[in-house]
Amino acid sequence: MRDRVHIAVIGCTAPSHIYPSLALIRELVARGHRVSYVVGENLAGLVEPTGAELVTHPSLLPTGEDGWSDDPGEAMRPFLDEAIAVFPRLVDRYDDDRPDLLLYDIGGLAGPVLGRRYGVPALQLSPTYVAWEGYEDDMAEFITALRASDSGRSYHAAFTGWLRENGIATDAWDWLGRPEHRLALVPRAMQPNAEKVAPDVRFVGPCLDPGRLADRSWTPPADGRRVLLVSFGTAFNDQLDIYRACLAGFAGSDWHVVMAVGQHVDPADLGTIPDGFEVHRFVPQLAVLEAASAFVTHAGMGGCAEALWFGVPTVAIPQAVDQFGNAGRLAELGVGRHLPAEEVTAESLRGSVEAIAASAEAAKRLAEIRDDIRATAGTGPAADAVESYLR
Repeated sequence: MRDRVHIAVIGCTAPSHIYPSLALIRELVARGHRVSYVVGENLAGLVEPTGAELVTHPSLLPTGEDGWSDDPGEAMRPFLDEAIAVFPRLVDRYDDDRPDLLLYDIGGLAGPVLGRRYGVPALQLSPTYVAWEGYEDDMAEFITALRASDSGRSYHAAFTGWLRENGIATDAWDWLGRPEHRLALVPRAMQPNAEKVAPDVRFVGPCLDPGRLADRSWTPPADGRRVLLVSFGTAFNDQLDIYRACLAGFAGSDWHVVMAVGQHVDPADLGTIPDGFEVHRFVPQLAVLEAASAFVTHAGMGGCAEALWFGVPTVAIPQAVDQFGNAGRLAELGVGRHLPAEEVTAESLRGSVEAIAASAEAAKRLAEIRDDIRATAGTGPAADAVESYLR
C-alpha cells in the first residue's frame, strides 16, 4: 500500500446519509490518506471538519422531509437525476486525479460508474440494512409493483440509458441489485435476516464521532434520578402532541426527562414545564444516552444504533420510511417497545417506558448486543475494512 493513497467519497446530500460515515472519513484522514468528498454545496459544512477535500456541486435533492414523493419510483428519481447531472463535473475533476478507491453512499449512484471508468474498487457505504439472499422473493410484491409503475419504468429507462452512455451493458435493476463490495454502517443486530446476508458484507456500525463522544456540555442530574431521553432526530421532530403527552405522563415521576424538540417546535408552546424536565432544541445525544435508562425515539437508524451502543432500551414511535421496520426490529430483539403514533397518550407512553426500563430480559439482551458491537465494530474496524481494499 502506498504511503498516501487517494480515496474519493461520492456522498449523498442528505444529513441522515452523511452523519453515519463522518467519523470514518475523519479517521481515514487521520491515518494519512488523502480523501476527497463529493457533496452538495448546502451540506458541505457537515463534511468540512473531517479534513477531507471538498468537491461540491449544486444539489437536486429536496431538503428536509418535504418535497419527497410517496411514489417509490418518483422518490428514487432525484438520486439518479443528481448523479447524471454531477457526473460530467466528477469526470473533469477525477480524470487527471484518479482515486485509488471509491467509497459511495447508497444514494451516491455515480460512485460505481466512476469505479468502472477508472478500474478501481467501489465500496458501498450503507447507512441502513442491506439486501439478503432471498430479498427479491420476500419483497416480490413491492418490487413487481415498482417496476411495473410508470415512474418505475421511467426510472429504469433513464438509468439503463445512462449506463449505456458510460459503456456499461448491465441492466439498471441488476446493476442496483447487489454491489460487489459493501460495508454496512449499522450494527448486525439491526439487520433483518442477518443470517442470510452474504459473508462479504461487513457490519461495522455505528461509527461514533470522537468529538461527539467527548462532548460533556450536558451532565446527569445531581439527584441520581433515572434519565429519559426524548428525541425525534433532525427531520421528524415536529411532534408537539407527543411532547405534551410526555410532560403529562412523567410530571411528578421519579424520572429526569431530557427533551430535544428540534427546530420546528417552540418550547414556549409546551406551556409550563414541570420539575424534573429539561427542554432544549438540541442536546448532545451521546452524552445523554450514556446516562439514560430509556430512550423515546422515532427509530431512525442512527438513533437505534446509538441506543444499542450504550445499551439503552427504547420506546419507538416511528414516523416514516425505514423507521417502522427499525421499531419492529428493536421489539423483535426484545430491547424496545413499538408504540404507534396514533396510540400515544400520557398513560401509554409512561407505561411503555416503565415496562421496557424494568425488563431484566431487555437489560440482559442489551448488554450482550452492546458488548458484541464494541468488540467487533466502530470507527477503527471500519477504517481497517476500507484499507483492506487498498492492499
